[in-house]
Parts: sequence; C-alpha cells; structure tokens
Amino acid sequence: MATAYTAPVDDMRFVLEDMVGLQGLAALDGLDSLSADFVAQVLDEAGRFAGDVLAPLNRPGDEQGAQLVNGVVRMPDGFREAYAKWVEARWGTVAADPAWGGMGLGHTLSGALAEMWQAANMAFADGLMLTQGAVEALEAHGDEETKALYLPKLVTGEWSGTMNLTEPGAGSDVGALTTRATPANGAWRIAGTKIFITHADQDMSENVVHLVLARTPGAPAGARGVSLFVVPKYLPDAEGAPGRRNDLRVVSLEHKLGHMASPTAVMSYGDDGGAEGRLVGGEKQGMRCMFTMMNSARLNVAIQGLAIAERARQAALDWARRRRGRHGVCRPDDSGGQGMVHRPRFRRSLHRRPGAWRHGIH
Repeated sequence: MATAYTAPVDDMRFVLEDMVGLQGLAALDGLDSLSADFVAQVLDEAGRFAGDVLAPLNRPGDEQGAQLVNGVVRMPDGFREAYAKWVEARWGTVAADPAWGGMGLGHTLSGALAEMWQAANMAFADGLMLTQGAVEALEAHGDEETKALYLPKLVTGEWSGTMNLTEPGAGSDVGALTTRATPANGAWRIAGTKIFITHADQDMSENVVHLVLARTPGAPAGARGVSLFVVPKYLPDAEGAPGRRNDLRVVSLEHKLGHMASPTAVMSYGDDGGAEGRLVGGEKQGMRCMFTMMNSARLNVAIQGLAIAERARQAALDWARRRRGRHGVCRPDDSGGQGMVHRPRFRRSLHRRPGAWRHGIH
C-alpha cells in the first residue's frame, strides 16, 4: 500500500534556524528576506505542493511509466499538469539570479525544497535537478547572447535542461567520446550518439535544452580535446520562442527496475546533416564547463539520498503504526494489540532523532 508523504517542515526549520544559522544568512547581501517567518511560509507551501500534487503521482507514475510514442516521450498521466502547476508557482526561480527572472534566495532554501520534490516524486524531480544544473553551467560559462536566449526560460522551468556525456563504449572515460562538432555557417553541427540521458525528452516543458559534449576538428585526444555545446530540441526563433525542430531524436528508452516514470534515453544527433548547437565556454573547455553542471548534479543526488531515506522512514513508521499483535506475535490489523510503534525498542530508536516529538511519540 502506498503511503502519503508529509514534508518534515519542523525538522527542516530546526536545521535551517538552529544548525545552519538562518539569521546569519539573512544578514548577507541580497538575502535579507530570509527571515524565519518567511522561510517557514515557503516551506509550508512547498510541503503542501509536494504532498498534495507530486506525491500522489509517484506510485501510479511508476506503474504506468514513461512511453516513447512516435519518437516523442509521453509522461505518465498527471505529470504534465503537475509540471504546469510547478512552473506557474515559480518554484524553479527560488535560487536563480534576479537578472534572469529568479528570486535570488540562495541554494540553502532551494536545497530544502529539492528534498521535498525528490521525496514526493523522484522521477518527476530528476528533470528539475538537471535543469538547475544547466542554469548554473550556462550562467557560469555562456556568453551574454546565449544567457539571454536560454536562461530566462530555463529558470522558470518553461524549458528544461539535460546533461549529455556518456556514449556507447565511452562511459566513465569521457575523453573517449566520438560525438563530433563541425563549424558550419557561423554555427556548429553536432553528430553522434549519447546514452543514459535522464529526461532527454518529455511532454511537460515547451523545449528541452541539451548540454552536449563533443569533439571539434583537430582537437587533441582525451578529455582536454572536448568542448561543450548547447543543443535545443527546438531552435529559438527571433522572439525567443521554440521554433524549428533540431536534428536530434530519442532512439529508445532504457528498461529499468523501478523508477519507470523517469525517461532515460538513447539520443541520436545529426541523422539528417547535423544538429545545430552553440559553443559554450570556448573550444576544448568542455570538461571545465561541464563540471559546473556535474557538481550541481552531485549535490542534488546527495539530496536525493536524504529525500528517499526520509520517505522510507515515513513508510516504515506508517507500517509500524498499523502492525499490531498480542503476546509478542505481530499480525496486520490485529485490533486487540498495540502497534509496533509502541514497543520499547522502536520507541528508543525514534527518540534518537530530533523532532521525534512531531510524530506524537513521547
């Protein structure tokens, strides 16, 4: 039986206020709005969104899974509507620079929100994590034209981002990649295959912006010969809206054990002459630029671990409350006994964590 998710807002407030030192953060330039009351309001509202909108889609999303239909990835029922609500609420703008439409409230607060999204529905939140990484990489290494073209839509989540490193035969050895980037008419034409690309396509965002590692003509062998390119699914038109379809496609989706609502794809670039891309950070600077996105992903994967542990703890606590029995024998729904949650050993383990009082166990 699927259990509900309740964001641990009280625990988060304790960590932010008493351990991190929220008052000190609020004293920094640009973060003066991070008062305890304001942060509490944000956490409460995000917790409601995570529990009421995202969490109910978690189990049915995994059961239905993402599907590749006529070359387009279709997300499970309800995901598209939930994503539209997420964008409308501007949750993606919390940490981003106000220059690109963000609130500029920093990653300490947005990290707490990321835990909620991941705990409620990790398959949904995978795409949010990679979009954040794309924002950070382009902000750090993109030229002004590229930033102006992509960052406002990525910050809001209207457009999503992906990370394209791995290739067949070039997994952890990124320097062995063979995807090519050729200059053509003031742009670059990208051709090659990438594998294990998370949220490489979906029907939730208006556009998908791929950050792709490729090798330019004459580049030296190994990782130092790699460059980074931004390659959108739809090329932005003169008004910055999604325009002509780029030369890229999803070849297939991986078949996974669980986590079925998160589309992990094999991507092909340049089947019809080359996908158009923009160079980011200069030639042969690809690994330096991509590490910005990779480090963002590493931090968020750590948050994933915390989030899933919290979700698992809530599921275990719910099970222990319902598991009843007499004389040391536990049976489900035995009204004559007490739930396992009242057993001394279980109570001692709960008392070891701050915030156990929140569950009514004293």
